[in-house]
Amino acid sequence: MAKNLVIVESPTKAKTISKFLSKDFKVESSFGHVRDLPEKKLGVDVDNNFEPTYTITAKGKKRVDELKKIADKVDTIYYATDEDREGEAISWHLAQIFKTPIKETKRITFHEITETAIKDALKNPRTIDLNLVDAQQARRILDRLVGYKLSPFLWKKIAKGLSAGRVQSVAVRLVVEREREIQAFKSDEYWEIAGDFLSKKSPDHISAKLHKISGKNLDKLAVKSQAEADAILAELKETKYQVAEIFNKQTKRNPLPPFTTSSLQQEANHRLGYSAKQTMMLAQQLYEGVEISGQSTGLITYMRTDSFNLSEKFISEATEYLKKNLGDNYSRSQRFKTKSKGAQEAHEAIRPTSAFLTPQDIENHLDKKQFKLYQLIWQRALASQMAPAIMDSTIIDITDSSEKYTFRANGQIIKFDGFIKIYPLSLKDELLPELEKGDKTECLSITPTQKFTQPPARYSDATLVKAMEEKGIGRPSTYAPTIATIIDRGYIDRTEDKRLQPKEIALLVNDMLVKHFPDIVDYDFTADMEKSLDEIAEGKKDWQPVIKAFYGPFKENLVLKEHELDKKELTETQTDEKCEKCGSPMVIKIGRYGKFLACSNYPTCKNTKKLGSDGQEKAEPVLLDEKCPECGSPLTVRKSRYGSFKGCSNYPTCKYIKKENIAGPDIDCPKCKEGKVVTKRSRKGIFYGCSRYPDCNFAFWGKPTGEKCPECGWPQVETKKGTKCSNKECDNS
Repeated sequence: MAKNLVIVESPTKAKTISKFLSKDFKVESSFGHVRDLPEKKLGVDVDNNFEPTYTITAKGKKRVDELKKIADKVDTIYYATDEDREGEAISWHLAQIFKTPIKETKRITFHEITETAIKDALKNPRTIDLNLVDAQQARRILDRLVGYKLSPFLWKKIAKGLSAGRVQSVAVRLVVEREREIQAFKSDEYWEIAGDFLSKKSPDHISAKLHKISGKNLDKLAVKSQAEADAILAELKETKYQVAEIFNKQTKRNPLPPFTTSSLQQEANHRLGYSAKQTMMLAQQLYEGVEISGQSTGLITYMRTDSFNLSEKFISEATEYLKKNLGDNYSRSQRFKTKSKGAQEAHEAIRPTSAFLTPQDIENHLDKKQFKLYQLIWQRALASQMAPAIMDSTIIDITDSSEKYTFRANGQIIKFDGFIKIYPLSLKDELLPELEKGDKTECLSITPTQKFTQPPARYSDATLVKAMEEKGIGRPSTYAPTIATIIDRGYIDRTEDKRLQPKEIALLVNDMLVKHFPDIVDYDFTADMEKSLDEIAEGKKDWQPVIKAFYGPFKENLVLKEHELDKKELTETQTDEKCEKCGSPMVIKIGRYGKFLACSNYPTCKNTKKLGSDGQEKAEPVLLDEKCPECGSPLTVRKSRYGSFKGCSNYPTCKYIKKENIAGPDIDCPKCKEGKVVTKRSRKGIFYGCSRYPDCNFAFWGKPTGEKCPECGWPQVETKKGTKCSNKECDNS
């Protein structure tokens, strides 16, 4: 019979830890939070110092009963939940359920799930930190007050089903304001002038851009029109050129610090295309442990952190690995300072649990996405302990005979690759010929290129996380859930190029909140609240006064706006169109799913019409000759965020969708010889398969080139490594 109970949140984490401990320890999972504010009522006594009422969650009741039975039979309970505020709160809730006095609790924390870390933690237990618990409670209560009070207000004044949140509404504001910047952007024309030069000393061409006119550096918009560009070309028509200046400089590119939560989400989005939510899910799996040679092994340290610290043990391991595998000149031990003043979430950066556990060593034990993320983390952590990359940079200025126009060519040579040997960057050698000042050059051509300034790009997961971090909105544990929430709640769409675009309803809700509830969506106010939560966690503030200072003005304003705002004024726009059913004026309304035309005589007349994204009435769908196999109605072409598809015109009564993409490749199925190869979509992305599925299960991932394999006749497909055959049994695959 085990004498000790260790409680963690995750069953995977429990499985990994149990491998390190003797039979005296029983490791169990709570499956996350088991106690929370009630689902169907506020659960906060606003008249009694904001005292919360906690209840055991519906999904947690059975687990709590099981844990109680186990707890009654052991001598000691170790609370081993995550080391951030959320984990501290879970441990506190469990201690409350078990009726364990706080002074008697044994709380253990660890930054990595390794045998050494777990056993060291068991030797040094502490009590539950009530300051961290209070900070989590304050955040939870704040979010409940905003959500529980403001969401019903939105239902009454705008549309049912809407939600508001203290952090999510600020994130929506960021996306909306970026969209408005894009809409208001006016593109400016400018011309870039480049020359192609050749010296007798070298056969290599020199590509240079016009850099100065009359000694003055050109800004981007200096040449505004074709007429101005042509005038410059006319002056340069009969001139001669020579090298005016040559500048040589050695530059260093220092390695980046190891990953924090924010930088990991950004880099995984840039390099791997992962969303913030997906990155954190994969990182959690790597942290909790995966099966390697029959042993569950934690691969990375805790992934919710804003610290750059690395353990001395890891720095020593990294140094040893680098010297052994790359040489002494590649190793340079470094310690990075954390910039964030409120870096309280964890104590170390995200790194592999061992520098010697290379991605290649464990590739066969991970799925493709886990492997790519682990490789990124391993490379970044090792690279942080490496020498800088050293480059020889060269600048050559070429002038015309009058010395009025100066063209500049830039080149660089990577003399020592340093950290980029492990953590590749988009750097490459750009060679310039060896010339001397005064050398004559021949101008082969001068080319003017018309360009236009571009609007700012919509946010991606990476750039939104960066903006939230810069403005102090949220903390490492909240970035990914916030982005997921604003998409799930119907405010934001993810476009085909994975950018974040606000829906019509987001614009309306944001404008209303900015005008009537400015504090809720104010960047500085939200950042100051995060600082207050940090101070609660540090024991510098009590949590109730922080809540009180927020709730008083918030409630007063909410009551005022209940009487002041009218739903029709917020959501309806008059039109000249008349209802064809009753003759009343039609109005443009906005609901949760966008704008639509509706009869002003509602509810007596319930006539409505759909509007397109341009605000114009949607045309009737074009009916196809093909019949729906389920109800016999004609099929029609519809569009979704994933492209065109064929569906029943009797939707929503009939929800039949033809399982093919009408723009699929026109290739006969090589397996059954009867069907066509069509484009399909799954959770993992686009793939190609037989139109006769499930009768024929032929499928492949690479995009067809339209050509057939010369060996077997199957479709050729595009891959990252070039063109190959889709037939796995073919030698060309």
